[in-house]
Amino acid sequence: MKKIILAAGCFWSVQYKLSKLEGVVDARAVYAGGEVPNASYENVCSGKSGHAEAVLVNYNSELLPTEKLLEFFFSIHDATQVNRQGPDIGEQYRSAIFYFDNSQYEAALQLISKLSVQPKYIKEPIATQIMPVALFSEAEEYHQNYYSKKGF
Repeated sequence: MKKIILAAGCFWSVQYKLSKLEGVVDARAVYAGGEVPNASYENVCSGKSGHAEAVLVNYNSELLPTEKLLEFFFSIHDATQVNRQGPDIGEQYRSAIFYFDNSQYEAALQLISKLSVQPKYIKEPIATQIMPVALFSEAEEYHQNYYSKKGF
């Protein structure tokens, strides 16, 4: 079992999509990459915490290699946008990979290098941050599995 934190805009749809991927054991909405311990939705939305809305993914790397997980991650959001995804604007909606080990870091670097030569990314380069996991906290319960709770 491995875990990684992925940020790709509002965590509701990201969590839903990741949770449906074969090999994902659990996907939890979290706040990651900031400087405020025990972050809350209110202080993350204020833009003062430095956190991104993200998803902590626990996955079976034998069924779902990190490379495949990251390929899926890049397919579900626009990695060229800085501090936004679609209509959601702010640092909390940035694209980021928070890695737990060097193999995840290397996989992210290799994939970004591979993607960067594709026509889609030559005009607009990938803006995804790659950072080691530091401070993160679980989002409030009402954010967990939001799409499933609302019947999407």
